[in-house]
Amino acid sequence: MNTRGVKITWCGHATFRIQSEGKTFYIDPFLSGNPSCPEAEKNPRRADAILLTHGHADHISDLLPLAKASSAPVVCMLETGDWLKSKGLPESQVKGINLGGAVKVAGATVTLVPARHSNGINDGDRVVYGGEPAGLVVEFAEGLRIYHAGDTCAFGDMALIAELHQPDLVMLPIGGFFTMGPREAALACRLLKAPAALPIHYGTWPVLAGTPEEFQKELRTFSPGTQVIPLKPGETLG
Repeated sequence: MNTRGVKITWCGHATFRIQSEGKTFYIDPFLSGNPSCPEAEKNPRRADAILLTHGHADHISDLLPLAKASSAPVVCMLETGDWLKSKGLPESQVKGINLGGAVKVAGATVTLVPARHSNGINDGDRVVYGGEPAGLVVEFAEGLRIYHAGDTCAFGDMALIAELHQPDLVMLPIGGFFTMGPREAALACRLLKAPAALPIHYGTWPVLAGTPEEFQKELRTFSPGTQVIPLKPGETLG
């Protein structure tokens, strides 16, 4: 697919490093402890924006070190933002918004959209409420629109996300167990009217057993026009 100059690197699991007009974006930074993340991606120091879907450890374990090293703005759900501020991030750095809200960072417009999941943040010996889980719609300066679904099942309001935002590329979990698997993800592509889909959140651990091949097979029934882009960890689209 044509990414209009945006470079999208999959770091494994649900984590992306994206470059747009010289700016570096991270989505759900789970790097150093991520068994599928390439060694060269494990210890980033630079970011111009960090975007979060929710606060589970396999989505934010490298967030605080990266945010503190880079001073990058962090876009997240309001309550997750409150937790980040309690961990020492300055209020000016935390962009805590809510579902349907949008904010502009590093030349891109980021909108939080619904996801169906949970959002408890492990904080020592307690679990902190992180607000609603979310998906991300990001429109980059080049005009490319992506939808990162975060962790979710398929749900009917994905059709509203399609109508409102018309994403060019959707990033969908297919692993199963904690999220939807290949069959639900294929149905999600139909709801989203997705031209192209990048499967994520699979293969990191054996329990995440869904595969791109199964996803492709299910798409023949649910959304045959959707192009599957199965990156390997460390590979770049664009």
